[in-house]
Amino acid sequence: MSYLDIKSKDIAPIVEELNTLLADYNIYYQNLRGYHWNVSGKNFFDLHIKFEELYTDARIKIDEIAERILTLRQNPTSEFSKYFEMSSIKETSSLISDTEMVKNILDQHETLLKQMSKVVKKAEAGGDEGTIDMIGGYIGSIEKVSWMLDAWTKE
Repeated sequence: MSYLDIKSKDIAPIVEELNTLLADYNIYYQNLRGYHWNVSGKNFFDLHIKFEELYTDARIKIDEIAERILTLRQNPTSEFSKYFEMSSIKETSSLISDTEMVKNILDQHETLLKQMSKVVKKAEAGGDEGTIDMIGGYIGSIEKVSWMLDAWTKE
């Protein structure tokens, strides 16, 4: 691994946490798709567009996480059966109110942020600056969107 300045023994724990994040993002993505398809009511136009923005962003991050794992010369998990086992995010019904959808998204963001923190800790321990840089950007993005969605929930 001449292009990586990471010891082989340090890669496995980083990849393990990245694969968990990949699983989390895949379940989150599908939940967002369901919300996008099934949102209704007076907030339809705003939330339909917002949910599409969120799942489009999640789809990009899914690919980037998988490609980071490949960059580390490992294989990303790609089976949904394994995602369901690995992920702390659970699939949710999309036949709920728009307010419940937003609350679920905020809860899922909290889970994603916790997992991202685990990834960063393992990457720091292994000296994996590429993963730290990638995940740092994700953290800032999720925090900003969470703030906006939380503001939407206020009366």
